[in-house]
Amino acid sequence: MKLFIHTDGGARGNPGPGAIGVAILDEKKKIIKEIGKYIGKSTNNEAEYKAVLEGLKAAKELKGSEIVFYIDSLLVVSQLNGKFKVKEPRMKNFFNEIKIVEKNFESVKYNHIPREKNYIADKIVNEVLDTI
Repeated sequence: MKLFIHTDGGARGNPGPGAIGVAILDEKKKIIKEIGKYIGKSTNNEAEYKAVLEGLKAAKELKGSEIVFYIDSLLVVSQLNGKFKVKEPRMKNFFNEIKIVEKNFESVKYNHIPREKNYIADKIVNEVLDTI
């Protein structure tokens, strides 16, 4: 089953209170799962990586086989696609964990999209942050 996953992560203050937002859509582009979580103090990049990891774990539970991500962080997309190196040790840990979880799928693709096209995941992040 092909799944389309929109993810976003944010931290107010960077670092500051952080949250993730994940929206998983089926092949008909219907939302089948939404995840919003407070992740404590984090940076924006940490939150972005945690959102991807959460999306992959949920896709595994949903028995997805082909995973297509839509992410508004060009840095994270470039790193996950191997175009940029991951130098920061904490980010490298997230990166390595994601690469291990990716092995559960036939394919995983990461696409950069403008922030305004990632409104579903962005809305989830802001809803979580507005409650703390």
